[in-house]
Amino acid sequence: MIIIRPARAEDAEALPALEQSAGLAFRAIAELAWLADGDNVGVERHRALIAAGACWAAADEKDRPVGFLSAGIEGDALHIWELDVHLDRQGQGIGRALLERAVADARRRGLAAVTLTTFRAVVWNAPFYRKFGFRILENAEIDGRLASLLSDEAEHGMVLDQRCAMRLDLR
Repeated sequence: MIIIRPARAEDAEALPALEQSAGLAFRAIAELAWLADGDNVGVERHRALIAAGACWAAADEKDRPVGFLSAGIEGDALHIWELDVHLDRQGQGIGRALLERAVADARRRGLAAVTLTTFRAVVWNAPFYRKFGFRILENAEIDGRLASLLSDEAEHGMVLDQRCAMRLDLR
């Protein structure tokens, strides 16, 4: 049984390993396989995101995180930084449950939207978020904050035309 709960400071130590495990799924996509060995978000950054109060953990029966969603409030939006589920637990609805919890929290806070950047064609990326009503932002719809994030991603080796910014309007 998996429980979705707010992430706690002590969870931060486990989150880089979860991100690493989730990233192994990219080995199935030849041109993105390098992501499986990429850098992960550090423990201190996780602690800061958790302290800001917009991060959730999917915990197993022993209260150990098997997945997480890290987000932050950016203006009038909840921005999702990471959504990762341990490779052995993928396909069980854990990512969906984490996303639903984050969206519900954004609505409770009265935010206008939930945003993120992701891969356009990877099945567990943009197509996954589209099922929840997110839409890909094109050209003039991409605000300065999201454009800057996409630019930073390109500087770190991600091919810009494979990436996209997405938004779920809440109002």
